[in-house]
Amino acid sequence: MQTRTLGQNLEVSALGLGCMGMSFSYGAPKDEAEMITLLHKAVDLGVTFFDTAEVYGPWTNELLVGKALSPIRNKVVIATKFGFNCVAGAAPGALPLNSHPDHIREVADASLQRLNIDTIDLFYQHRVDPDVPIEDVAGAVKDLIAAGKVRHFGLSEASAATIRRAHAVQPVTALQSEYSLWWRRPELEIIPTLEELGIGLVPYSPLGKGFLTGAMSTETTFAANDFRSKLPRFTPEAMKINQAFVDLLAAIAKQKNATPAQIALAWLLARNPGGKCQLVPIPGTTKLSRLEENIGAAAIELTPADLAEINTAAATITPEGARYPEALEKMTNR
Repeated sequence: MQTRTLGQNLEVSALGLGCMGMSFSYGAPKDEAEMITLLHKAVDLGVTFFDTAEVYGPWTNELLVGKALSPIRNKVVIATKFGFNCVAGAAPGALPLNSHPDHIREVADASLQRLNIDTIDLFYQHRVDPDVPIEDVAGAVKDLIAAGKVRHFGLSEASAATIRRAHAVQPVTALQSEYSLWWRRPELEIIPTLEELGIGLVPYSPLGKGFLTGAMSTETTFAANDFRSKLPRFTPEAMKINQAFVDLLAAIAKQKNATPAQIALAWLLARNPGGKCQLVPIPGTTKLSRLEENIGAAAIELTPADLAEINTAAATITPEGARYPEALEKMTNR
């Protein structure tokens, strides 16, 4: 697989792997042995970039990633996140934010232990804490970098103004934010800011939390412990309207002998390929077949005509339903 560079010098595979769903948010945690096999298979297929967070579980996803990847540490780049006061069994939306410098240092030490590594490659602030100046957050991570515990600093779902303030204290290597064909708000202000500053973008939910794969319909139901059951975009009414995005992807996929998921990822990979803001999507999966399908997207070439067709058609579709409940949406773009 080809590689891309986030920020100034963090080289990673063009597609990463989001690990959250292996332990958290999409129903019951998956079998540990199966997930370790999946993680190893991802490495065999060329993936070098893996994403986790202390809040996923909480803690259990970092333990899983550490168990699977620490024995092959020299082959992988591991990103994790701080920013919440974690409590066992609580959903992130119910957890208080905490990015005080002393807490950041505590989380770094605990994450290093759970991941069984000496240095965190990319340490994101998971959500901006309005009670802690971003300069203090950036300064705390800068100290961790100086101490050798962290290599790179990242932000997640931060506003352009916050990105600029943080970057002035400690260069930001990457911003992680939701970005896909049905959530394009980063194009308005975020991506131009990242391009100006030379910061990479790591799109999470690049497949619309599974919706853009085409595997769902208005008949799809979600378990109570699947957080999509609480998302406005996943009501039957919203999915009926949003099916237009899947139909668009399916039409292009038919031309390319591909799948809707592969076209959704290829569309992201084709965005700004020569710019200073490199995009590295991190689709998550717990299935080997989906892993192989997603990685296959890296080999698909969309021509300028293909991209124009997709963008023109997508511009006529208005996504139905908010992406998050109000309380969670308020934690973004700060």
